[in-house]
Amino acid sequence: MQIEEALAGVSRLFLDTAPVIYFVERNPEFVDRVDPIFDRLEFLTDLEQVYLNVVTRGDVLFVEDTLAIAHEAARVRFKYNLQLPDALQIAAAIASNCEAFLTNDAQIKRVTELKVLVVSELEA
Repeated sequence: MQIEEALAGVSRLFLDTAPVIYFVERNPEFVDRVDPIFDRLEFLTDLEQVYLNVVTRGDVLFVEDTLAIAHEAARVRFKYNLQLPDALQIAAAIASNCEAFLTNDAQIKRVTELKVLVVSELEA
């Protein structure tokens, strides 16, 4: 799927850890797929500054774990047989009203509550 097509209609995107690492560490296998996504944001190239930019941007939202998210994570974990960390991230994405979840874990595609974008399946 083309990246622009995959992101059509997505105004809030949850970033799993792997795509951020691919971008920051310039992973040769996936950098061409994640760069267009991160190009929508302005980042500096210095590694430390890139990490700082990711976590301090005004449009980056950090979600606190709440009891509601914990309940949603339990529901998602049971429904899709996900590992707890994945279920917590999916629950946080749902609670944050994200339309999509960017990951490179194809197993998460089972989740139907939001659009799951798998980096390895995207085309630049």
